This record gives sequence, C-alpha cells and structure tokens, in this order.
Amino acid sequence: MNVHSPVGSTVEDDIALFRRVRGAMPELAKGLSAEDLSAQSMPDCSPGKWHLAHTSWFFEALILSREPDYRSVDPRWQVLFNSYYEALGERVARPERGMMTRPSLDEVLAYRREIDRRMIRWLGQGEMDAHSGYLFTLGLNHDQQHQELFLMDILNLMSRSPLDPAAYETEPRATEIEPARGGETAFAGGLVEIGHGGEGFAFDNEGPRHKVWLEPFALSNDLVSNGDWLRFMADDGYARPELWLADGWATVKAEGWDAPLYWRRDAEGWSTMTLTGRAPVDSAAPVRHVSLYEADAYARWAGKRLPTEAEWEHAARTRPEALTNVFGEVWQWTASAYAPYPGFRPTEGTASEYNGKFMVNQAVLRGGCFATPQGHERVSYRNFFYPHQRWAFAGLRLASDANVTLAGGDDEHAAFREELIAGLSQSPKRTSPKWFYDAAGSDLFEDITRLPEYYPTRQEAALLRAVAPEWAPLFGPGATMVEFGSGASEKTRIVLDAAPDLAAYVPVDISPDALEAAATRIRDAYPGLEVVPVVGDFLSLDQLPESVGQGMGRKVGFFPGSTIGNLTPDEAVAFLKGARRLLGEDALFVLGVDLVKDPAVLIAAYDDAQGVTAAFNRNLLVRANRELGADFDPEAFAHLAVWDDATARMEMHLQATRPMTVTIDGRRIAFARGETIHTENSRKFTEQSLRDLATASGWRVAAFREGPAPSVALALLEA
Repeated sequence: MNVHSPVGSTVEDDIALFRRVRGAMPELAKGLSAEDLSAQSMPDCSPGKWHLAHTSWFFEALILSREPDYRSVDPRWQVLFNSYYEALGERVARPERGMMTRPSLDEVLAYRREIDRRMIRWLGQGEMDAHSGYLFTLGLNHDQQHQELFLMDILNLMSRSPLDPAAYETEPRATEIEPARGGETAFAGGLVEIGHGGEGFAFDNEGPRHKVWLEPFALSNDLVSNGDWLRFMADDGYARPELWLADGWATVKAEGWDAPLYWRRDAEGWSTMTLTGRAPVDSAAPVRHVSLYEADAYARWAGKRLPTEAEWEHAARTRPEALTNVFGEVWQWTASAYAPYPGFRPTEGTASEYNGKFMVNQAVLRGGCFATPQGHERVSYRNFFYPHQRWAFAGLRLASDANVTLAGGDDEHAAFREELIAGLSQSPKRTSPKWFYDAAGSDLFEDITRLPEYYPTRQEAALLRAVAPEWAPLFGPGATMVEFGSGASEKTRIVLDAAPDLAAYVPVDISPDALEAAATRIRDAYPGLEVVPVVGDFLSLDQLPESVGQGMGRKVGFFPGSTIGNLTPDEAVAFLKGARRLLGEDALFVLGVDLVKDPAVLIAAYDDAQGVTAAFNRNLLVRANRELGADFDPEAFAHLAVWDDATARMEMHLQATRPMTVTIDGRRIAFARGETIHTENSRKFTEQSLRDLATASGWRVAAFREGPAPSVALALLEA
C-alpha cells in the first residue's frame, strides 16, 4: 500500500486510503486483551492502547484543531496522548504512559472512531491545500510507523512473562524471507547522490538530495543470520573487549549481555521470543534484536565493517536485485550518526518537531522490517535508534572496502549522463555500446552467448582452445596478461590453463560489479595468480596499476569476443596504438575478430528468436532510468538489427514506436515515431582488413588462425 501525497487524487481516493491505513492498527489489536494493551513493559515502550490513541490525537492536534471553533473530543486527552510536541503543551512522560489506566480501552477505541469520522467529514469537504495535504499524508505515514512500534512493544511485553505467551497465531508480515545467495557485490563508488528526490512523500529528514563521495566498497549480498551469530557467540564474541567500542563494552558488562535480546538457552538449545511465542532459533533466518554496539562488534569479529548510510542507499538504488532482503525483514544498522543532511530544514509549523530535534547521539538504520507496512518503505528512509537499544526489529548487513582499482577515479554515473545526453542530442541519435555493460547487461550478454543463433562465443572458444597451447609458450615466464573489456572472463580460463607460469592477470572493465565478481572467480580458481581488477574505460586507459608487473616478464594484451568490431575504424586504430604504448615494446596481443559471412546468419545472431538481444539492447534505457533518473519507457522502443554491406558491419538500433519526450537530468529530448538510437556497430573483417588495421596501429600480425564456419578468427600481434 503506497502512502503518498494526495496531490492529484480525488476525495474518494483520499477517504479510501485513510480508511485502509487507519484500519490496520485496530486489526493488530484484535485478539489482545485489555490488559495486554494497557501494560508498559519498559520506559522505551508504550502501551498498545496509547499507540491507538496517540495516532488519533495526531490528526486531531495537527489537522482538525486548525478549523475555526473546533471542539476537541476531550480536552484532557490532549495532555495524555501528546508524545513530544512542546509547542502543543504539557504531556505525560513516556515512562509514565503505562500508569494511565484511564481512559479505558473501550473509550480509546471510541475516540479513534470519532476522530476517523471527523477526518472523513473533513476530507469530504475537498478543501485540502498543499500544507494540510502534507500533514494528512504525514499523519498516515505516522500511523504506519506506530503500527510497527505497536508490534515491537507488544513483543517486548510478551517477553516479560514467564509464560512466553503468543501475541498472534502467525507472525503479522506481508513478505517471505528471501533465501541467502552468499557472496558480496562490489561498487565503484565515486560521487553519488543520496536522499529523497522529490517524487512522492518523504519525511523531512530524508532530504535534501545531495552528493556524497564514496570510496570503492562492497556489501554482503545477505543479512547476517542467526547461524552466523551463533558462531560469533561460540568464539566468545561477547567476552572479548577488543571487538567492542568502549561504550558498547561497558554496556555488555553492565547489562550482562551474552546473546541477542529475547534469546535463551536451555536443554534443547537456543530459543528466541517471537510474536507467536517462544521458538527455536532458526539458523538460516536473519538475526534480530541486536544493538548497534553488537552489530559493530560482530562486523569487527567478521573482519568487515558496517556500511555507511550513503553506501547502503547507493547500493540499494543501483543494485537492489543483487541484495537479498533489502526490505521486509530487519532494519539494518549503519555506521552513520543520525545527523542533518546539508541544507536540511525541518517542516514548518508544529511538524517541525517531528524529526530534527532528535538528530544527536543516535545512529541510522536503513531498509525496513517484516513489521513495516507495505508501501511505507523507501530507499531514502532514515530510521534511527540509540546505539544500546535492542527491542527494535534490527539486524545488519556487512560492508568492506572493495578490492577494486579505479582507473582515473571518475564518477561513472556522471560520465554516463554526459555521454548519453550528448549522443541523444545528435542527429541521428546514438550512444556508446560500452554503457550496455552494467551488471544486468553483463548477465544478459552472457545469456546471449549461450543462444543457438549466437555463434561467435562458441566458435571463438573452440578456436582459442586450439591455438592457446601453441601461442602461450611465446608469452615467456612471469608474463602479465591484460584483458580489455573482460566481462565475465570466461574465455580467460582457456589461456590461463595453457599458460601456468603467467604471473599476473589484469582484467579491465567498465562495470565494477561484474568485474569484481569475475575477478573473485579467477582468484578462487587460480590461487597462485595475482589478480588486479581495474575499473575503467579501456579506450582511455593511461597506465597499469603500479603494483603489477614490476620486474616481471612481457605484457600480453587479450581482446577476444570481436569487441574490436564495436569501434569505429579510427577508434580501433587509436585503441591498438594506445594498447601498444601501455603494454611496452616487446608486447604480444591476442585479438579476436568476427569474419564477413552470409547476412542471414549475422542478422539471426543479433536478433534472436527468444528476444534476449532485444532485452540486452533495451537494458541501456533501464539503466538510464535507474542510475540517471531518466524516464524512458523501454517497451516503447523496438529492437532493430541491420546489416550494412557498405561498411561490413551489423548495426543495432532502438526505434521509437510512438512520439515521445524523455527527460534526463532536466534535459528534454524528443523522439519522433520511427526515430532510432544507434546503440552498437559490430564490424566484420577479412584477413586483409585485419592486417591493414594492425599495420595502421603499429603492430605486426605474427599469426592468423581462422576457425570453421560460421567463421571467426584469432590473430597474434607483435609490437
């Protein structure tokens, strides 16, 4: 259920939304006794009855009371159910809320119904201005926050009873736990933007959107599990002061912590308290109810760290599909203090007290939990708790400094934005194929290579297996192989197997996520090989990392996949000249090319029956939407594959199927029906055209091998 600003909605829509949101907490209260809803288990918690009343008071105090001559349901209750709004007068201190046996639960529910009736009457007048519209939406989101707090507080209350009572037969949740997939995802960092972008509702603390510099980092794909935590405990994690922040260690000693909140050990093993009663600890489930102190200590024990909130948000914005349980399971602690963003201004009026005055001594959590109402979560949402608090549905995801070398240190998003706008401003419109290869694009290309129509990968791999044993001995001992546009590095293994005395491997790719994943696989398979991934555009690579190849043998360039055909003739010459300078005077270069053949075979390879190549082509637009905030409709563009005999190349285009205007970074770009974006060329070669290219680039063709039909070729070039 999305709870957004009512701008543009009808009165009927607003009333229906109000009823849906307001109906949730009474539903959570069903089946709980008046005693369950009146007791307060600790000062940080509130009775369920108070949550039911306070969320009603919010609408009365901030919206209804603004009406001329408004008469409150009961003026005395303005004190009872005020939370922390100094501007609205006196209030009962939080630790004393459980002492208020009156009004009764029935009276509170009647109060809630009356406020709902008055709000529906107010909405029916259809006179909401921008400010009251914001307060209305704020009130709905405030109610949803308290729905989650209601469950947190009820669980804490149930945990205080030796009976281990169940509050519910089944856990109130809308989603299932995603299974863990293992591993981590690397991010190149750079200058990124975080914070709410202005679309839909957000709390004031989520903005303004601003730029943050991130060093390369990696996030664990999965949340830390109960099984992980059991291993931490078995290694005396709660008894080792070197793992803990000073305040955390003092808290551990003072509170006697030896496990997460609600955990208990008996003859059957560890159990934990849940909303459905006490249950055995599920090793596979994400750990819950740990403080920031515990999360930080665990991260240090694991040789990792907690992510900053900027790292978390950037990862969740750009690669949500790589991370399991981003939302819907536990709030995730970050290493970031809860502080205002640059340029922060609280909401004007009474609502200015909503967030800003709490921006001290607390830490930020990101994501959402199983108790977060659907539609309430956002990638920019900033939850916050004190570092010692454990009753929240909070867990953690680990971070680390990524083992990725950045070439040039440029912001990839900025370069993508600049080049895409420049290319779409030309006539005809065009873009570079290098922007195909984000992680999703790299995965789609790997799918393409397995299609029956797409022969180049199979044919080249077979040819490489034949020539690698002949060419690898020419590399000499201690050589360094530099692969340009490495992708998944699948063909690399053929060369590495044939050259066991290779000293180092340097994969270069523009996609940091795909690059680090491939590099990790190569490290695991060849533990004696130095692997140094370089994030960057191989067309503008100025130098190799200083740590590579010092005092070693010759450098060997590797450029398979007929990727040279994606470059214009001038670009291909410039690239090979640059590679010669980069690799040195005695370098070798293994180059793969596709050969001219029947156009029908070529067209089938670039426009497969399953539509995978079409999805790969359109993913460029999906990426622009995700990373640049563009508003392409990818389905409004048709995939075209065309053979151009005059230039001996296959062309890929995206053709607009209707007139439209697309916005990128505030720039409006118009498309006529039938207009195309020229996304890729794939030039095909003959032996002679390849020799001409090598000569123009300062290389000599030492060997040329052509495979069986449909034919591709490999050339060994010498400097």
